[in-house]
Amino acid sequence: MLIDNPKGGFSFVKGIGPFSSGAVANAGFETVHAVALPLIKLDDGYGVIERHMREVGRPLNAVCGIELRIPKPLTSAGFDEFNRGYLKRLAAWEVHLDGNNPIARTNVAIEVAPISEPMLYGFYYTTGSSKPSRTFVLAGAGEVKSMTAGSIEVVAGADVSPAGLAQKTMFVLDLLAARLGEMKMTWADATAVNLYMVHDANAVIASTILPAIGVAAHRGVTWHYTRPPIDVMQLEIDAHAAREIVVG
Repeated sequence: MLIDNPKGGFSFVKGIGPFSSGAVANAGFETVHAVALPLIKLDDGYGVIERHMREVGRPLNAVCGIELRIPKPLTSAGFDEFNRGYLKRLAAWEVHLDGNNPIARTNVAIEVAPISEPMLYGFYYTTGSSKPSRTFVLAGAGEVKSMTAGSIEVVAGADVSPAGLAQKTMFVLDLLAARLGEMKMTWADATAVNLYMVHDANAVIASTILPAIGVAAHRGVTWHYTRPPIDVMQLEIDAHAAREIVVG
């Protein structure tokens, strides 16, 4: 379901409570990807987002994606607890639309040189533009088949063999392709595709990801040596088409 967010200058694919499934800039707007360099403590990061949005003359409603890094994967209960604080901040921003969270999110755990507390990696927002091309951000998606209170079912279970990883990856790629379709976009529109996992990326990049994303493969795939936010998951993928800037 694609929902228009006129105050933000974008439309979003309905997701779950903590995040939307993706957001696409409306006509007359473009998506900007602001990367935090270095990473910023999350409690301070909210303030950085607020200040930057004031500086560029855009409302907080224009924030359409947030990228987080956490110390380690969480249990299902721990994930719910983390989201309570995150959603409390978004509620203070008053960005929800008819009860729906419009902001996409990727939230992964750094494996090497880990961090000791949640950090802001970057964020996305829309700004006015006369460019004809459309831009977007997809929320990170993992191999979750179903999620109920206290129970998460993942594709291929705990199988991290090349065959198991390929099965998980194809499930995620199909899911993201469907979300792109809802936004009237395709993989060919992506300027970046990101893979998040600690297993051998060779097992899935050449055999599964590159053939699935078509000409977006010309721009490569960025492998982040990280773990998904929930401990039963093995990988996550996201993508975007955006203008890149750095904030600090």
